[in-house]
Amino acid sequence: MDRTAVVVVATFRRPDYVRTCLEHLQRQTVAPSRIVVVDASPDDETRTVVEDFPGVEYRRNELGLGTLAASRAIGTVDATEDVVAFIDDDAYAEPEWLERLLAAYEPDDVGAVGGRARNGRDGEEQEGLDRIGRFLRNGRLTGNFAADPGRTIDADHMLGANMSVRNSVLRAFGGIHDYYPGTCLREDSDIALRARKSGYRVVYAPDAVVRHVAGDYSKGARFDLRYRFYGARNHILLLTTTLGWRDPHLTRYLGSVLASSGREAVSGVRTWSAKPGLTARMRGVAGGLTRAGVDVVGTAVGLGAAIAPNDRARDVNRAAS
Repeated sequence: MDRTAVVVVATFRRPDYVRTCLEHLQRQTVAPSRIVVVDASPDDETRTVVEDFPGVEYRRNELGLGTLAASRAIGTVDATEDVVAFIDDDAYAEPEWLERLLAAYEPDDVGAVGGRARNGRDGEEQEGLDRIGRFLRNGRLTGNFAADPGRTIDADHMLGANMSVRNSVLRAFGGIHDYYPGTCLREDSDIALRARKSGYRVVYAPDAVVRHVAGDYSKGARFDLRYRFYGARNHILLLTTTLGWRDPHLTRYLGSVLASSGREAVSGVRTWSAKPGLTARMRGVAGGLTRAGVDVVGTAVGLGAAIAPNDRARDVNRAAS
């Protein structure tokens, strides 16, 4: 069966990355029916880039920075294609990327398909082969989306840089939701968990490959304390809005946060005797206590936000219904 696909590229102030991304999308062995670039930037630089690619649609997201999921929703609001595929502006698709994603939808019970993202690290294709995209009993998620198991396998969630969803499934659970500010962490897992809750499989297709060059963040840096805070905060929203307050994953996750924060604090204190020099010792202790504190504070903020969650893509989904 021939399937149609729209490819959505969400971006914020990365015009050069968008250009390279679109150049790679033009080389696909199976061409997308449409390509939509959704731009949350405060300037017109990305619009100018898109004008160099006839047929590519340009849309604005006036909500601005930190609304990646809302940008994705804007890109899908009028989609009629069989599959909606998402690729980050700093992810460059290999020629057979879309063809391989679409092929993985052959069983009718597949609701979403994620692909592999090469990061350029030696040996990454062997890392975590038995734990790719898993949703663990304690409510945490594994990644390992650069691993190559050599075949399509079942997974629990996907990497936003390279993922797709059957359009009918997306509509069935109400479209894309945006409860995920800041670094926007967990917005991609939201789609996958909702697809699984609707009774569909999520699969990982390692032959649907992008090269993920990991562009600079508009604010902060990857894996800094801000990143850590929003990871903790947004994870609570992921669990409560997709699974509900009564789901046991939430309770187990809260317990794991307390346990891991305690280990971080103890580890920091132990560096006092392990490091030479007063300055190094103080930094070690401060680092451990800070990481523990950020995890606890982010989790507490997430619990507060989850009482009355704000879906910033709500109006977009209403327009689509």
